[in-house]
Amino acid sequence: MFAVHSLEGWLINMSNPYKTRAGGATVTVFVPYDCNNHCPFCINKQEYEDCTGFSLKAILRSIRTMDEITPACDFVFTGGEPLANLVAGQQVGAGVPPRQRIYINTTWRVQQQHSAEERMAFTEKNKDKIAGRNISRRLVKYVEESPDEVIGRIACRTRINCVLYKHYPADKLPAYVERFLPYGIPIQFRYDYTATTPENLYDEKDDRILADLRRMFTYKGLDGCRMRNGFHFEYKGLHLTYHKTLPYSTIV
Repeated sequence: MFAVHSLEGWLINMSNPYKTRAGGATVTVFVPYDCNNHCPFCINKQEYEDCTGFSLKAILRSIRTMDEITPACDFVFTGGEPLANLVAGQQVGAGVPPRQRIYINTTWRVQQQHSAEERMAFTEKNKDKIAGRNISRRLVKYVEESPDEVIGRIACRTRINCVLYKHYPADKLPAYVERFLPYGIPIQFRYDYTATTPENLYDEKDDRILADLRRMFTYKGLDGCRMRNGFHFEYKGLHLTYHKTLPYSTIV
């Protein structure tokens, strides 16, 4: 689910792109509180804006249930802002069995409750358990972001996540990528989840984002499954991905 610095091993035979992924399910865990962000492309806001019914006990019970169903999961903690409550985050992370992988989606914004150093200490303490972290950094800012040099010091594997929403400023893409070159952090550009359908998931002809990325960066290839894909690019040795995924999935 996370990009790596080398492109080798990512580019697979796409003769049957609609196959299901190998291994267990990707389980999305919503944190039990409102993040107070209002990103316009968020597909999760309605899930946690009303926190009635959310509880750590319920989350831990669900984790145990999924572990029994499919013992090779990717547990993705998202929201919202999973790092807004480090005590709860530690409890939930401890509830994930060691054989399962943990990923965290975070804005890593400036916040009052926990300083950047406290969150850095959290990643250091849990670096052997966290397989990777998505850090949201937008072309158009919706939150007060922590400095980039702080992101470069995160202990576990990190990737920058950028949703290219509607009329994004395409001319700013090269400067945006240059911004993260000093830290060697791979970047994943993402299509608006609320607009993804089975019909446009693999569309290349009418995809404006794909056209912009092909024009500015070196295209390397495509991988994916019937729920999501990744168009891979390279820029000055930095791995870039353009990711499209459906906003839902089904366990059979």
